[in-house]
Amino acid sequence: MFGSLSRLVVLLPLLSSLPLCLQVVNAAIFDLSELSWTLKNENGSNDLNLTVDFESAVTYGLNVTSRPDAEFFPIGIDVFEINAGRNYIRKIPIDFGWDWSPAFAPSGIFKPAYLVTLTQSSSDTNTTSIIGAPPISPSSSTTSPDIIFIEETSIDIYKLGSNFSIPPVQSADWVVNVSLAIRSGASIPEGSASLKLEFPELGIESEEFGLPELSGKVDESSWASVQWQIPDEVPERWYPHNLGKPQLYNLTGTITIGNSNSSSSSSSSSSVTFRMRTGFRTIRLVQLPYSQEDVEQRGITPGDQYHFEVNGKAFYSKGSNLIPFDNFYSRIKTEDVRWVLESAVKVGQNIVRVWGGGVYQPSESSTAGGIYDFYSICDELGILAWTEFSFSDALSPINPFLLESVEPEVRQNVRRINRHPSVAQWAGGNEIEGIVIQTNNTLANGTIYLDQFVALFQDFLHDIALSETRSVPYTDCSTTHGVLSIEPYVLRFSNGTAGNIYGNSERFDYVADEAFNYSTYPVARFVNEFGFHSMPSFYTWQEALTSPEDFSFNSTVVASRDHHPPAGGLAFPNPNAPQGQGQMTMAVEMWLPTPNVTSNSNQTFAQWCYSTQVFQAMTIMSEIAWYRHGAGKGENNLGGIVWQLNDIWQGVSWSSIEFSGRWKVLHYGYTRAYAPLSIYPFWTPGNETLEVLVISDKLEEVKGEATLTWYDWEGNSLSSKEVDFVVPPLNNSLIMQAMGLDDILPEGKEAKDVWMLLNLTAEVDGVMMTNEEYFTPTSLANASIVDPMIEVARNDDLTFTLSAKGGVAPWTWLEHPFGTVGIFVDNSTGLPSDGFYLVPGIDRTLKFVLNPDVSSVLDPDPADFVVRSLWNNTHTGMESGI
Repeated sequence: MFGSLSRLVVLLPLLSSLPLCLQVVNAAIFDLSELSWTLKNENGSNDLNLTVDFESAVTYGLNVTSRPDAEFFPIGIDVFEINAGRNYIRKIPIDFGWDWSPAFAPSGIFKPAYLVTLTQSSSDTNTTSIIGAPPISPSSSTTSPDIIFIEETSIDIYKLGSNFSIPPVQSADWVVNVSLAIRSGASIPEGSASLKLEFPELGIESEEFGLPELSGKVDESSWASVQWQIPDEVPERWYPHNLGKPQLYNLTGTITIGNSNSSSSSSSSSSVTFRMRTGFRTIRLVQLPYSQEDVEQRGITPGDQYHFEVNGKAFYSKGSNLIPFDNFYSRIKTEDVRWVLESAVKVGQNIVRVWGGGVYQPSESSTAGGIYDFYSICDELGILAWTEFSFSDALSPINPFLLESVEPEVRQNVRRINRHPSVAQWAGGNEIEGIVIQTNNTLANGTIYLDQFVALFQDFLHDIALSETRSVPYTDCSTTHGVLSIEPYVLRFSNGTAGNIYGNSERFDYVADEAFNYSTYPVARFVNEFGFHSMPSFYTWQEALTSPEDFSFNSTVVASRDHHPPAGGLAFPNPNAPQGQGQMTMAVEMWLPTPNVTSNSNQTFAQWCYSTQVFQAMTIMSEIAWYRHGAGKGENNLGGIVWQLNDIWQGVSWSSIEFSGRWKVLHYGYTRAYAPLSIYPFWTPGNETLEVLVISDKLEEVKGEATLTWYDWEGNSLSSKEVDFVVPPLNNSLIMQAMGLDDILPEGKEAKDVWMLLNLTAEVDGVMMTNEEYFTPTSLANASIVDPMIEVARNDDLTFTLSAKGGVAPWTWLEHPFGTVGIFVDNSTGLPSDGFYLVPGIDRTLKFVLNPDVSSVLDPDPADFVVRSLWNNTHTGMESGI
């Protein structure tokens, strides 16, 4: 066996005299699917040994690719760090390194392994077992004489008559399709076993469904499937948290074996009752062409749609891309996962994309294959999970060996998470369609690779996935040109009409002077990746750096943790790190005061870390606003998913949450950028045009009032204007448009001397919504910032009141001390708040809400909280504390 194994299950008949002897060699199993074996006494030995042999996946990959008959295979990014022919190996792509991750290529069994014993007799059992969501991951050994083991479960809930190509009729009955893979220790004839389903909260139960014959052969599973129809109006629907209530129900299933109703004393029966949480919803990925009516009456640019619909309603997808939580699966804890997902919800995100280069995320720790909760938390919190098969940035050679390995991997994972209403779609992989299009266009024999891509991602994965689910859509790739046809499923590739818009898009631009150039932003239906990298905080670096000289922006150790661009080998430190470091440096120097506090090297490093995060927030919030405003433009953009949400270690990355769980400036910025109702100044310096828009993703019309106020940097209010607005559903309204700085700026003022505060208020569903944003007509590097003289009132309940006594403090940042994880919330709104403009006369009171489950320091001293602003990039002061 080579690589690593996700889960090991060994089944054996319950015979006390059976010696346990199993040796497995040369099994082509990696870490992407479960593996079950049956123990057999082949040689009469009394040795009680279970041996699993592993070969290095790296060695295997190099051996295969060095064969003289090995096909040349372009694989996109050839080597991140470990050269191992990773496209020939069914192993998590991240194990070989990425541009935000180290490479370890670990081997071993990294999920629970256990023995299951089954009784071979059904004549003398009279037992009742109650378990969780099968297959369960037992927390301890048991001695109950079970006659059956539920090896796999699929709960697929969909509308009657619907599937991937047939949209659901929202008033149709629900179908609860329950499929079970059962291993039995004894032969159970057809009709001798039954299954009854129940939703206790709804007070409904199904008829008693008869099960097919169970063979009694422990080394093979018998599949049983039943369909239970429930009227549409009976259950409440599950919604993402910002569209409704994420309603969940307990589904109970009871398998009864034998005559449980007989009064005979000689009768016997056994039963197994399983319970799991699920929900009722429809989810579609709409990829059909826009109608001519849409083009003519709504002003939609011709082409195909690309957006999600939940329960028949189109909505705006706001979210982040999620990477593995740790390089080592066994170290991941539910508390850390919950914190990351809760953090996404707290700032208004309604979707995470589970990136296709990482691990298949588990349902929960109690279900086999998981040691922590994931999809169950997504269900509970009401956040969608765009999910992908484990293929990333590489073309895959198509051969029977690969397909034989991939098929059970795909089937098992689709079945496993079918029951989770949070699952939004299955994508075939990450960024591969673009690679194959480029390969086809540049290599003389490129059609060979295109044909193999079609065979795998258009046909093979599509057909297998949709044979296992009718409730979850499929698309070939994370970034795609869309389809020519849904039924039959035919990919578009480059077959489009010039000027039309198809599929979705992504953007990564590291040229500093293009950061706010809207002409470099894609005009797309949906943008599934966009981002810019930043440093983690000084406090998170403290977890990884050990020597004082390491605490420097370009120190050897810091550079070794910047893998952008990747090293292409195992050189230390990354020889390409100066490119990534330089991109951050140029961005800060162009748009912010350059950190240079020579009297305090630690403060200089801390301000550099903070400044890279401020720039990251500025540019990504600009992109978010641009894509959101596209919902009211010809592109009808209905989705923006930022790269990336979380970190895999302490290092330079695109994340908004550090490895420690600490929020970066960007994550607080999401509270403003992803607010249901937001205000944003679109500034085009080339023609000196300013447009202020109110953007709404509410599904109903919203009315409110906006206030635009000019200030100088001393904090004096120069002029103010109030504007009433009305925003149509999923749209935007222009509330100000002006051209030329002479007409835009307050009279007699230069661009470097002033800035604008933008506020809005609106009542929606009885709730008062507010939002604010800031406009500076020149780079903050050139602005005439003055000493804000920030004063902080610190209270024992971790409430802090910040006051600016000398001037405006742009991007004021309150930091909690080392070892603490939590968030600051605004006392007046209750929303997360940090990284704002602090204005004289407008104090801010923030309360730090500690998360004790993920903090190592539970009683922080208020004096240890640090306040900084851009003024501290060039000046020391009490607010800079480090």
